[in-house]
Amino acid sequence: MRAMVMEKVVDLKDCDTPLTAADLPVPVPAGSEILIEVAACGVCHTELDEIEGRIPPVSLPMVLGHQVVGTVVELGPEATGLEKGQTVGVAWIYSACGRCDFCRSGLENLCPQFKATGCHAHGGYAQYMKVGAAFAHPIPEGLTPVRAAPLLCAGAIGYRSLSLCGFENGKRLGLTGFGASAHLVLKLARHLYPDSPVYVFARNPAEQDFARHLGAVWAGHTTDRAPELLDGIIDTTPAWLPVVKALANLKPGGRLVINAVRKEAGDKACLQDLDWTDHLWMEKEIKSVANVTCADVRRFLELAAAIPILPEVRTYELQEANRALLELKRRQIKGAKVLVMNP
Repeated sequence: MRAMVMEKVVDLKDCDTPLTAADLPVPVPAGSEILIEVAACGVCHTELDEIEGRIPPVSLPMVLGHQVVGTVVELGPEATGLEKGQTVGVAWIYSACGRCDFCRSGLENLCPQFKATGCHAHGGYAQYMKVGAAFAHPIPEGLTPVRAAPLLCAGAIGYRSLSLCGFENGKRLGLTGFGASAHLVLKLARHLYPDSPVYVFARNPAEQDFARHLGAVWAGHTTDRAPELLDGIIDTTPAWLPVVKALANLKPGGRLVINAVRKEAGDKACLQDLDWTDHLWMEKEIKSVANVTCADVRRFLELAAAIPILPEVRTYELQEANRALLELKRRQIKGAKVLVMNP
């Protein structure tokens, strides 16, 4: 099968081809696993973190990709709940133990044995991949593979982030960073909380214009002060500066939800500017997001199909994965980037 493979950690400032085209054997599903013929796979900032070594894969070479949509073509002897020909998706959560207190309470994202797609096991930058049947999510009717792929990470983790905000209709929501996840959160928030104005902070004027186009009542630079203090803010950036600036935009008792697997070390100096009175006092809260649960993925897919929420998408052929990653690195974003296997 054709695949784009990460063979080593590189600095994308010095390397235009972090992934290598390869011909790999088609995986064979065992036990409760299924084999998926991949139709589309979203491109995520987390893959940049893997390539540049902030979240290195557990072994190399590795097939990246954790926003995977395709067709079930083979079932392991113990696989249940799915059928051949069914369209399914695979998210960042590749597996969990199923036995610990976290798993039994529906918080398998906190399982000590959590494994990630495209990091602990081969992902969707390939024509085929295998995964446990319990971690493959049926794609509702009305969602094409290309439109569904970004929903599996950017959308699902955005849904979890919004849930962790403790939000209510009529409150004011802020989004700092406006890439694949934030633009889906804005669409979701406008549906779930129609009386809640959304404010967007983004470095790029094009992203600010995009946010206004999607319904933000205000959009400014990451370092700006919003015209009003906000009840909740979701940070989707890889940097520390937006965290500091977001805290200054929270009202008393407000909550900042940080949706990031890692923060880059380069701008840590801004943390020295944290001021107790301006940033943290008056019972402001900070909460992190740790991956997603299977329930998050399935609930969001159902919501996305029903509303509907259709992400803005730019497609690339599988062999163009390097170009898509470099454009993401250079913040040429506007919506989500998706690899397609058979354009």
